[in-house]
Order: sequence, then structure tokens, then C-alpha cells
Amino acid sequence: MNIIFFTHPRFLGHQSMPRFANMLVNGMKKKGHQVEVWTPKPNFHKLPATETLKKWLGYIDQFIVFPIVVKQRLKSVDKNTLFVFTDNALGPWVPLVSNMNHVIHCHDFLAQRSAFEGIDENLTGFTGKLYQKIIKKGYTKGNNFISVSKKTQSDLHKLLNFTPAVSEVVYNAMNRDFAPQKIDDTRIKVAKETGIAFLDGYILHVGGNQWYKNRIGVVEIYNELRTHFNITKPLLLVGTEPNNELLNLIVSSPFQKDIHSLSECSDEMVKNLYSGASLLLFPSLDEGFGWPIAEAMASGCLVVTTNEPPMTEVGGQAGFYIPKRPLNLNNSNWALESAGIVNDVLSLNPITHKKNVLQGIENVGRFKQKKMLEAVEEIYSKIITKE
Repeated sequence: MNIIFFTHPRFLGHQSMPRFANMLVNGMKKKGHQVEVWTPKPNFHKLPATETLKKWLGYIDQFIVFPIVVKQRLKSVDKNTLFVFTDNALGPWVPLVSNMNHVIHCHDFLAQRSAFEGIDENLTGFTGKLYQKIIKKGYTKGNNFISVSKKTQSDLHKLLNFTPAVSEVVYNAMNRDFAPQKIDDTRIKVAKETGIAFLDGYILHVGGNQWYKNRIGVVEIYNELRTHFNITKPLLLVGTEPNNELLNLIVSSPFQKDIHSLSECSDEMVKNLYSGASLLLFPSLDEGFGWPIAEAMASGCLVVTTNEPPMTEVGGQAGFYIPKRPLNLNNSNWALESAGIVNDVLSLNPITHKKNVLQGIENVGRFKQKKMLEAVEEIYSKIITKE
């Protein structure tokens, strides 16, 4: 097959999307397919400007300059080429090739749902709604879709006003190698790297400040855990530096000295953090997939997450589940109930703990790169044949 991948421009500074795109690109190359990558260049974005202005200059590169470049390139493209959009957020470019062989990879529709349905936890402003409308107008011109979870597929079908020709689910594959390590060794490495004594274990959360990551809920659960149960393990927040709301909650916590945050961790450090953790606490309100759940399980770390899809899709029978954090209700009841479940997991006897670790490792066998790439390749081939 001749495959052209559309990807987010590098100047946006994304992390997970480039990893996903590289996995597809390199995977299809290794399978012997002819592959190209089309992505906007920073013609205007590279100009000296404030961060706000750079954002708008980047829009010029993406939505004015790049479409012109694509139209020129299309004049010399073989008609049997398959155009692959590595993210549904690249919707504005879909109409450029909607009458040719194409497929759109869908990760999540959280921003779309916020804009069109109204999610109380994440109200969208006028410009945000306009931007999401442009994205939707684009991807609804497509006919073929691959979603990373059944939850994402369900959201896609609700947003489309037609039944797509192809709509398949292929679960994400981990794009980094995670495996269990000796717990004591990894905790020593983490302690040396951070200067914090984590030798008796720690509760881990991995994620950013996005509303759906529910980092506020993580700290709420931790406060209740320390208040009502005989647990003294510290809490480690890994990812983006805490925003003001989260920082204020941490500062006001009676257990502030045991709440730590780390940002800009290397891949090796993240692997060590998973392997050395007592458990991953991941009470997300929503996700497209939920990478940390799979990464933690692959590292031999138990996972406590929300009893909602797609977290339940990823965690399967190996996860431990808590209710979704309620909005504008008595969150202390939710946090206390969740803390009780966390305490139960931390209190597992060694035999049960090992059994659950092995169950988690077996569960994430579903998310191997080889399996994912084979499924994607099969769908790509069917689209080419069908068209």
C-alpha cells in the first residue's frame, strides 16, 4: 500500500499524539508499505511573537498555508493511495481528500462533547466552540473511522449524523516498553533521583491538569485515606506541574509534606515510578483510552480507577474500581468510599497481591503493538479494496 499520514505539527509540542503517529508510521514501514508523512511547517509560527500570538500564527500554518500545500501535492499522488489522519482533531484537513481512500483514527471526543453537549466540569467558551465546530465539520466529511476504545466509538456515533462506511475499534498499543522490575531497586532509584524517601512505597498518579484527569479527586481521596486509615505512604503526582487550584488544595492538606509532584520525567524514570509504586490511583472522569492504566499493569503495579468506560475497558478484570466523582455533591462521601477501596488494595496479603499483579500483566497482553498494527493494517487494506 501507498500510505500518507497526516500528523499534528511538531511545533504544537504534543507528546502522546506524536508517539501514536510514529508507531503507525514505523509499523507500516516495517511491514513493507510505502509511507509518507504530511504535516504543517512552522512558516509563521517560528516568527518572534508572544505565546498568544504564536498560537494564532500556528493556525495560519495549519489551516491556511498547509491546505494549499496539500492541494499542490495531491496533483501527483497515485489514486490508490490511502490517506490516514492520525487524530480526529485533524478534522479540518479531511475534506481535502474525502473523495479519496481515507481513514480517521479517533482518540477521544471530550472537547467535542464539551462544546456541543455541555460538560459541567469543562465549560467551553465561544472561540472554543467555534474551533470544535470547524473540527467536526471536517471529520464528518469522512467515511472510515478507527476508534481506540468502544467508548470513543460510541461518542463518535453520537456526534455523526450518518452511519459511517467503516467504524472499527482497535485498542491502543503501548508505545513504550513497560515490564515489572525489582520493586526495592526501583524505589532506591526513585529516591536517589528525587531526594525523597519512597522506600516503603507510594501512591502514584500519572496525568496532567486537564479537567477529566481529576487530580483534585486524587488529593481528596488521599486526604481521606490518611485521615481514616492506618496508611502513611506518600502521594506522588507525576506529569504537568500542579495548577493553582490543585496547588491550593495541596497546601491546605494536613498531609502536605507527604504530597509530592514531579514533572518532565524521562521515559526511564516513568518506568521506574510505575514499577516502584504501591498502586496507581487513576480516578479519571473520562478518557479516550487511559494509557496509564495499561502502563502501570504492564509494570506490575496494581490500579485503582473509575468504574466507567473506557477505564473499565482497559482495566478489565484486573482493575480495582471506585465510583465516578460526583459534581456539586458531597465529595467527602465519595472520597471516603474511594479511600476505603484504596486501603483494601494496599492491605492485600502477598499471595493475593501477586495474583492480581499477574492478572494485570495478562490483561495488557491485549495492547501489544504487533496485535494493534496487524488489526490496523487489515482495516487499511479493506478500505483500499472496498474503495
